[in-house]
Amino acid sequence: MADATLLSMDNPVFKAFGFYAMVVILKMFVVQLSVPYRRITRKSFSTPEDIKMNDPSGKLKVIKNDDVVERHRSAHLNDMENIIPFVLVGLFYVATNPAASTAILLFRIFTGSRIVHSIVYLGQVPQPARALSFFVSMIVNCVMAIFTLQAFL
Repeated sequence: MADATLLSMDNPVFKAFGFYAMVVILKMFVVQLSVPYRRITRKSFSTPEDIKMNDPSGKLKVIKNDDVVERHRSAHLNDMENIIPFVLVGLFYVATNPAASTAILLFRIFTGSRIVHSIVYLGQVPQPARALSFFVSMIVNCVMAIFTLQAFL
């Protein structure tokens, strides 16, 4: 049976995981907030009630295909598709009592790759920068999932 202290602040792996998980979650919140910011600054509202609130004159129309807003929405969606699995897989991974050096390295690589992904995506850095940062974070999630699955066998 797993030791209950594995998921406590006494475990350096759990403590590191908690830190890096919160960093990427906060980063995801920043990207999330960039979507309404871009909608407002570009006057690109997707619903009539948003237009009414931001343009009492009623001159604006619903816009659903603003490239800048869509880029920010896609970046946020990509964060959710990668950060939520990281948190879930990471908790199970920590419960397997992995080597601290390996686990912390994986957490750092994931966090760095997600920060880089947001910078290159929102900054419109040419490919393959975005693809590489995406695949690095995906590989980390897969490695942790495989290690965790092996521990359950």
